[in-house]
Parts: sequence; C-alpha cells; structure tokens
Amino acid sequence: MPLDTFELGFKHPVMDRPFDTVARYPKELPAYIAEHVNPVAPDGRPWTVRVQSMHVENGADVQHIDLVAHLIMTPPPGAPVRKFRFNYSVINHEVMTHTVLVFARSDWSNGVFGGDPQLLGTVRWLTTYIDVNRNEGSFWNGFGAVFRLGMAHIADGTDHLLFLLALLLPAPLLREGGRRWGSYIGIKPTFIRLTKLVTAFTLGHSLTLIIGAFGNIAIPTTPVEVAIALSIFVSALHAWRPLLHGREAWVAAGFGLVHGLAFSQVIAGGGLEGWNKAAAVLGFNLGIEVVQLLVVAVVVPWLMLLAWSGRYTPIRLAGAVFAGVASLGWAIERITGTPTFISPALEMIRPAAPWLLAIIAIAAVIFAGRTYFERQGSAAA
Repeated sequence: MPLDTFELGFKHPVMDRPFDTVARYPKELPAYIAEHVNPVAPDGRPWTVRVQSMHVENGADVQHIDLVAHLIMTPPPGAPVRKFRFNYSVINHEVMTHTVLVFARSDWSNGVFGGDPQLLGTVRWLTTYIDVNRNEGSFWNGFGAVFRLGMAHIADGTDHLLFLLALLLPAPLLREGGRRWGSYIGIKPTFIRLTKLVTAFTLGHSLTLIIGAFGNIAIPTTPVEVAIALSIFVSALHAWRPLLHGREAWVAAGFGLVHGLAFSQVIAGGGLEGWNKAAAVLGFNLGIEVVQLLVVAVVVPWLMLLAWSGRYTPIRLAGAVFAGVASLGWAIERITGTPTFISPALEMIRPAAPWLLAIIAIAAVIFAGRTYFERQGSAAA
C-alpha cells in the first residue's frame, strides 16, 4: 500500500518518519486494516481477519514508500474457503482515485502459481468488493499447468538447452587414444551413451529439485547460475576434445545437481504445500524430461548421420566454440553483474535455431547420401 495515500485513509501522520510507522502505531495499524478488510461467507457470516505482520519498504522507485501487510483470513465454521465476498476499503474509503488489484497467487485447481498470479478483480471508490468463486477447476488443471511450466522453463532456458546440446555433440564418436574424437561408433553404442547421459542428468536434477522444493532452503541465485555457466563450459571443452575419459555420466549427474537447484526455485516460490507441491515437482520434472527427449530426438539423428559420413568435425568444433563462448559470457555477467554482448546476441539468434537445425539436417542427409554412394562405388570396384 503506498504510504502517502495510506496516510489519508489512516488519519495519522506517517510520512514524516515513514520507516518508524509500524513501531509508532502497533495497535492502530492492525485495527485500521482489520476494520477495512471484511471477507464474508455466502450466507453473510464474516470471516476472521488477523494481521500477521507489517513492514515498510521502498516501492518500485525511490520516490515511493510502501506499507506491506500480511493478513490471515479464516472462514467461519462450515463456510467454503474458495467462495466468498471480499470486501476491501483500505485507503479507497477516503481516496477516490485509489485502485486495488486483487490477485490469486497460488491456486492449484485452476493452474495458478506464484510466478504467474491471476487477476481476480479490481476494487475502487464505489466498487469496494469482489465476489470470489474458485470452485471451478480440478487436480488435472494444476498438474497440466505445472507440466507446461516445466516444458516452458527448459525450452526458454537457453543455458539449460546449451548444456544439453554440448553433452550431445560427442555422443556418436569414438575416442582415439583418449586424446581426440575419432570415427562414428554406431547406432547401438551411441544410444547406450545417450541413455547414460540423459538418465544421469535426470537423476541429478530430480534429486536437487525435490530437496530444493521441499527443504525450504534459501539458495543463493548467483553461485548456482555461475555453476550452470561453468557446466556448459566444461561440456564444450569435452566436445572439443575428450576430457572426461568415460566419466561423462558422473559429470552429467553432478552438473544435474546444480541445474536442479535452479529448477527447484520455480516450485519453492509457487506457494504450494503438501500433496500439491509433490504433484508440482512430478509434473514440472516430467515437463522438463519431455523437452529434453524432444531435443535429443530432433538433434541426435543428424549428428549421427554426419558422424557416419565422416564430415562431422566442423559442426562439432563450431558447436563447442559457440557453447564455450556463450558460457564464458554468462559466467562474466553473473559474477560481475555487468551485461555483455552474449545475452542480447543469443536472444537474437534464438528464433533462427529451427532454421539452423533444418540446415544441419539437410547437410547431414546430403553428406550421408554422398558417402553411401561413394562406399557403394568403392565396393563395386
């Protein structure tokens, strides 16, 4: 609540010493707020309203100061929790221009979570209530919404996708002497290696996703984001030349732990509890896995064809350099807090990604066709 207009409704001076407001009016503030927040059940019985906490903070810009109050509102015995009339007249009982936006931040049955609250209505001078009815919806609405959220999170997460792609680059290749990538290893060995990599990464990020979502752990964002950038850099180096010597699955699992910490913050901040949070973790994780498998399905066949044709090296090296440069740029940005050219450049490139994949696919088919006919000609000769 903006403190300057709150003062007009509260009828006490607060702007002279704004950050002392809560301490100066320990009884008057809760009494005023509780008087003007009056939910009622469909049968007219009032809800119980209790002010849990209050504090003053800087608003969206330095010229604005807000009073933030957290309320606990409890329906009367037997009254529905999801259907009521929300009466609200804090400030706007005195200030005609004051507008209040009412959102639902968390509502599993209607697919609403903390990152994307839903507007329920607007309260003004003359319209001092909204009728809330959240009885529509179902468990599957929430599960479907969090599943789509998982898909969107990985699909829009350029760093997560680039890590996965860097892991895939050397998958169809044989190590030669442990020092460089050599020829194509075949369909079955490629799929065995991919299965190990994807499974290890999935187990890693699933573990920390569960721990982070249920553990209520305050995870510092910057170290996690820097670690994600470094995971891409290591994967890019490995795509350039073998570094991990058969330990790719373990490294994928380890980096999966880091990526899972980032995933967990989406669920942890969603305002969900109990079984709904468990279902959210499952649905979110399934959404992530679906996109990962789609990426593998649309990328790996062309890499295998290029490797089989013997013309894969330029593509692999270009991909490794691209991933390495991007990861270093992200690391610098996340450590220093200073923007680089990397993020804007990647956002410009993103829309062209399907076309780039189409070009690689066409090149793979052409090279594979030429190699096939060359080998047939050699065999005939």
